[in-house]
Amino acid sequence: MAVSDTDVLWRPVGRGSFRSRAVNGYLTRVSHPMMAAGMGRNGPSARMISAMRPGVNRSLSALSPVPSGTRVEQVRDVVDDGQVRGEWVSAHAGPARPASTDQTILYYLHGSGYVICSPRTHRGLVARLSRRTGWSAFSLDYRLGPEYRFPAAGDDAIRGYHWLLDRGHRADQIVVAGDSAGGHMALDLLADNHRRGVAQPRGVVMFSPLYDPSFDLAVASQRRGVRDPLIDAVSAQRILQLYTRDAEPDHPRMRVHLPAGMSLPPTLIQVGGLEVMGDDARAVERVLRDAGGVVRLQEWPGQGHVFQMFPLFSDESRLALREATGFMRALPDPGVSRSPAC
Repeated sequence: MAVSDTDVLWRPVGRGSFRSRAVNGYLTRVSHPMMAAGMGRNGPSARMISAMRPGVNRSLSALSPVPSGTRVEQVRDVVDDGQVRGEWVSAHAGPARPASTDQTILYYLHGSGYVICSPRTHRGLVARLSRRTGWSAFSLDYRLGPEYRFPAAGDDAIRGYHWLLDRGHRADQIVVAGDSAGGHMALDLLADNHRRGVAQPRGVVMFSPLYDPSFDLAVASQRRGVRDPLIDAVSAQRILQLYTRDAEPDHPRMRVHLPAGMSLPPTLIQVGGLEVMGDDARAVERVLRDAGGVVRLQEWPGQGHVFQMFPLFSDESRLALREATGFMRALPDPGVSRSPAC
């Protein structure tokens, strides 16, 4: 599974497993009305989101079980410009925190709509990635809306990457992965690294990445008839506004722009064929490729948002993680030079 500039688009065949079709049909009938019912006449209130968050997070954790034998070590560290919070996760034979800074690690940015979720909700997904790669992972706990506003989460993601570098982890030993809003933060991190002259990570993997936090792309997609099993785009747009507030949609850290010819790591993007955020994923792929990056885009038929997180919902969850970890393990070894366009 070597990474090359000709391997841009890959599509599994078929229309999704029977199990995923059955689950998606049920979720579509249940999830969309629930999201819409919680909006209220004037949209969701900050108090309502804060009150609902613990229950939503518990449900997501239950639907993404943690593999047995997973080790976790909590991190709370004060740095000059703020805090770094998160957890080291290992589902392989080694400790949660890597025994040596010479080892390759995963830096994981969880999805959230910028208002829910945590390293705990994504521990199952991160642990499965750890088990398949044999790497320890640092899963970032970043600030969320409505308590915090744009770009607090992105600032935390950048701070977390610098924290890893300051503790001896070389950039070419770090693979960044993220889902949904975490994909947006990963793109923002690459742009910030370029602006500051900081070395880029060894590779990037994005599951259902968000490109446009105004959610205009997703709403337009839904109005064309795309129906994600989990997400009602109009409701999600109103929730995201609790974080983005009055940020302009074209702010360079909202719709991230990457200049042509910048140094970029090889990137894999996976997106479900039913995704209301499919256009976001394709926009991320286009931005990276136009800047000179080597990108592989996988579109999985019959799958919804971040299906990789839910092994109980579909066989494709396991298969997609196998593809993703195969991509990670095939990345060039540290010390192997690559051109600025990669």
